[in-house]
Amino acid sequence: MWIAAVLNQDGGTFRTIDIQAFADQLRQILEAAGHSVQIEIVAGRDIAAALEKAIAKRSVDVVLAGGGDGTISTAASLLMNKKKALAILPAGTMNLFARGLGIPQTLEGALKSFADGEVIAVDMASANGQPFVHQFSIGMHAKMVQLREKMEFGSRLGKMQASARAAWAAIKNPPALKVSLTIGKTEIVTRTTGIGISNNLFGEGHLPYADNPAGGVLGIYVSVARRRHHLAKLLLDMLRGRWRQSAHVEVHQADRAVLKIHSSVKKVRAVMDGELIRVERETTVEIHPGALNVLVPARGVSAKAA
Repeated sequence: MWIAAVLNQDGGTFRTIDIQAFADQLRQILEAAGHSVQIEIVAGRDIAAALEKAIAKRSVDVVLAGGGDGTISTAASLLMNKKKALAILPAGTMNLFARGLGIPQTLEGALKSFADGEVIAVDMASANGQPFVHQFSIGMHAKMVQLREKMEFGSRLGKMQASARAAWAAIKNPPALKVSLTIGKTEIVTRTTGIGISNNLFGEGHLPYADNPAGGVLGIYVSVARRRHHLAKLLLDMLRGRWRQSAHVEVHQADRAVLKIHSSVKKVRAVMDGELIRVERETTVEIHPGALNVLVPARGVSAKAA
C-alpha cells in the first residue's frame, strides 16, 4: 500500500518526543513490510491543509494521522465517505477511538500492527452535519474542558492531572440545563447536568469507548445526578465502564436524536471529540454506518487495549 503519514508536531505525545527519530522508525517498520511511505511533519495550525493534500493524492491508499484528538477527528472528517483509509497513531491522552478499533496503545505497537493490518469500514456520527468519531456532549463534560483549558500542563500526565482538577471544580458547581431530547417518536423533557451522545454504545468494564465501532447506533447518556457525591460516582462509573449499573444515568440508543436547549444562558458550549465548540439551540445528531474506512490490526491479532 501507499501510505501518507501526517504527523502533528504540536499534538499529543509528539510534543515531548524526538519526532524526526520516530518518523525514521515509522518509515523503517512500514517499508520493511513492503509498503511505500511518505511522511510530512507539520505544525498544528497546518494539519488540516496537510491532511487534505495527502488525501488528494491519487496514489495514496492510507492516510496515517498522528496527533491529539483534534488531529484524528479532522482526518476522519476529511476521509468520511471516501475510499481511502485512515490509520490512527495513538498519540493523544486517552485514544478512545483508537482503543475501540483495537489499535495497540504504544506508537511502535501501532506501527507494527499496521504493517500487516487490514482495512474495515466503521461508523461515524455527525452533529448538525459536523462529523465526529467518538462523542458529542454538553453540560458537565463541556464545563470540565473549559476549566481545564485555563490550566497549564506540558505532558500527557499533566493533562490528566488538570482534567482531574477540572472535574472536581465542575462537580462542586455543576451546570443545570433544561433540554428536550427527541428519540424516534419519544420526547424527553428534563433538567440535566449533562448529556453525552457517542458514536456507537460504550462497552462495559473499561474506559468509555465502543466495543463495536460498526454497530450502527448512537449511544445516548442523560445524567440524572444532582448532588455532588452522585456526580462524582457517575464520573467514576463512566470511567470504569459501569454505566449500565449506575443509578445516575439514563441510557438510550437510536440512529438519530434531536437535542433542543431551552435554558436562558446566552452561550452553550459542547465538546466534540475533545474539542470545545459553540452549540446551536437545536442539534440533530445522526449515525452514519460504514462511513469511514480504517486500517486496523489483522483479524485474529490480539490487540485490544485494556
